[in-house]
Amino acid sequence: MAQKLQRVINAWQTLRPTKTFAGMTLEQFKAKVQPSQDARGRLLTLQTQTKEVVATRHESDSASLEQAQFVVNAVKGDPTEGETSGVYAAIGYVPKNQRRSGLSRKGTTTPPIVQTTVAI
Repeated sequence: MAQKLQRVINAWQTLRPTKTFAGMTLEQFKAKVQPSQDARGRLLTLQTQTKEVVATRHESDSASLEQAQFVVNAVKGDPTEGETSGVYAAIGYVPKNQRRSGLSRKGTTTPPIVQTTVAI
């Protein structure tokens, strides 16, 4: 849309700058399409600001996660809390006394092959 508007303005300005079209002069047309061009300019500015804020958030998140890990380690190392406490579970970790051992005894997954002999 922006390119189309700019093409109309450029053609009008270059080829017939003093002629009126649709009952408007070139300056009147520019004034009528200015709000749409302003909105595009604001969007471009906001997109640039959004990219900057996302990058800042990413950097801040790294530092914040490091601080959160310090707190988790402090909870784990606290003699009254530790890895079996409710605080540790509320943070989102599985308390040590509720963890599975990890041992898995899987049986055979395919039935054994039965050989049959055919008498001729």
